[in-house]
Amino acid sequence: MQLTAHTGTGSGVGMPGSSAERDAEFTAYLAARQPALLRTAYLLTGDQHQAEDVLQTSLAKLYLAWDRVRDRDSVDAYVRRIMVNENNSVWRRAWKRREHSTDEVPDSTPVHDTYDDGRNDTLWALVQTLPRKARAVLVLRYYEELSEAETADVLGISVGTVKSQTSRALAALRERTPATLHPREEER
Repeated sequence: MQLTAHTGTGSGVGMPGSSAERDAEFTAYLAARQPALLRTAYLLTGDQHQAEDVLQTSLAKLYLAWDRVRDRDSVDAYVRRIMVNENNSVWRRAWKRREHSTDEVPDSTPVHDTYDDGRNDTLWALVQTLPRKARAVLVLRYYEELSEAETADVLGISVGTVKSQTSRALAALRERTPATLHPREEER
């Protein structure tokens, strides 16, 4: 298959056949490469449905950039890079870490809301007294349930800094927490 590069200087507006030529090139590329790209996406994701989603998003991004791809021999590398980035983006999303598809619906007890006597508001007010960076570390680690490495990546800091800031923030919260909120008070 030989793809020809777009030789026009404009955006394709007003040039006869340029849009059709572009679409024909892209369609020819898809016909030739889509099965191989789907296999690559499957190897990246490990799930057929997720692979199809990643590939579809990647091909949509490729289509938008089709006129900017100068070296048509490098299109596969360009798409693979888009797929890797898209797959990484999917795994960074918090919902992905908490949900896993299974063939069976798990037995679980329903969640019943309990009366909040103001403890959550008081606790959140205490968290708000922490410095911005310490608050971000606690929110990412305990609310978003990110690992230390993921938290470090999101914040652009080292894992050691995440550990030390978490330790300091929790110590500060322990000092500032009134006795009425202390878990041991509930046992009495």
